[in-house]
Amino acid sequence: MKKIGAILLTALLAGGLLAGCGNKTDNTTAEGGNAGGGTIKIGADLELTGGQASFGDSALKGAKLAVKEINDAGGILGKKLELIEADNASKSEEATRAAQKLITTNKVVAIIGATTSTNTLGIVPVAQEKGIPLVSSSATNPKVTVDERTGDLNEWVFRASFIDPFQGEVMANFAKDTLKAKTAVIYTDASSDYSKGLQTFFKATFTKNGGSILSEESYQQKDSDFKAVLTRIKEANPDVIYLPGYYEEVGKIVKQAREMGITVPFMGGDGWDSPQLAEIAGADALNNTFMSNHYSPEDSSPEVKSFVDAFKAANGDHVPDGMAALGYDAVKLVADAITRADSTEPEKLKDALAGTKDLQLATGKITMNETHDPVKAAVVLKFVDGVQTFEAKVNP
Repeated sequence: MKKIGAILLTALLAGGLLAGCGNKTDNTTAEGGNAGGGTIKIGADLELTGGQASFGDSALKGAKLAVKEINDAGGILGKKLELIEADNASKSEEATRAAQKLITTNKVVAIIGATTSTNTLGIVPVAQEKGIPLVSSSATNPKVTVDERTGDLNEWVFRASFIDPFQGEVMANFAKDTLKAKTAVIYTDASSDYSKGLQTFFKATFTKNGGSILSEESYQQKDSDFKAVLTRIKEANPDVIYLPGYYEEVGKIVKQAREMGITVPFMGGDGWDSPQLAEIAGADALNNTFMSNHYSPEDSSPEVKSFVDAFKAANGDHVPDGMAALGYDAVKLVADAITRADSTEPEKLKDALAGTKDLQLATGKITMNETHDPVKAAVVLKFVDGVQTFEAKVNP
């Protein structure tokens, strides 16, 4: 009888433990859950200091605006969103550490960031290992979502921005069709995955269009004297110079080029998108320069106008740049996925993000494709006396 009693007691205890496990809610996970709390936590792994701090600052302002709008409208699943900030200091290794802390300590259900491809690639292995969705606001290199070694999809990784092949193609076609360029020099940041990616895709399309690349030059982040290379570029006398870098070095290069008498158009990508570019280069030097970007605040669509007005109201009448719009959109992507999944459980959230279709956001209508890249339009902007002006909109 004692034996039978012990067996029955063991069975009852086991049943109770199993029942306790079964009481977990959908949004409770070993890492990244929010059970019992009043908020849903989203991490922001951004460049708040360092060489790309302007990007991170803008993206964070956009993300905060999105969170405020969502919470003012009642939140999601009966809870408020909470944005947990982490500074990756514009370094890939710091982005990795920040992601680990956001997941293991802060228990976020998703991570927004980083703004650059190199720093986002520092987060990708963490998101993949922990099984927590990562939505980069503006990392445009294709290998962010697809492992370049194996060709496999990084199933936990998404982005709010278009990718470099499209961006490079847009500017190569613009050079040919609008600027009537037949020759180009490409001046690349050799320390940046983003810059090298744009170099590859611009070159492929420009040469396919019948153009000639006269030379390909390079520099490193934090370089400050570019005169020797610019002398070679001036001697080559190209129709255009493609400069796919970040605003800090781009500003110095354009400034020094104009001082040396180089007057041909410079072209670049969304890495130019910072208020500091005009401060570094000088407004006059930026005349006759062009960049591809994710949106224009001059766009007359109701979605853009609503976003711009709300951002200005929240940020001292400052006009939002592309990084702000993408930070805003990244949060809205996650919030939409949580709503459609009716859960913050990681697997359900991942699947909902992958199924995003015709979602209207500040930078356009987004449908996520099979490589977790949004299909969306790009814009070409022209600098006039240091101010970005709308030049053209290009559909995918």
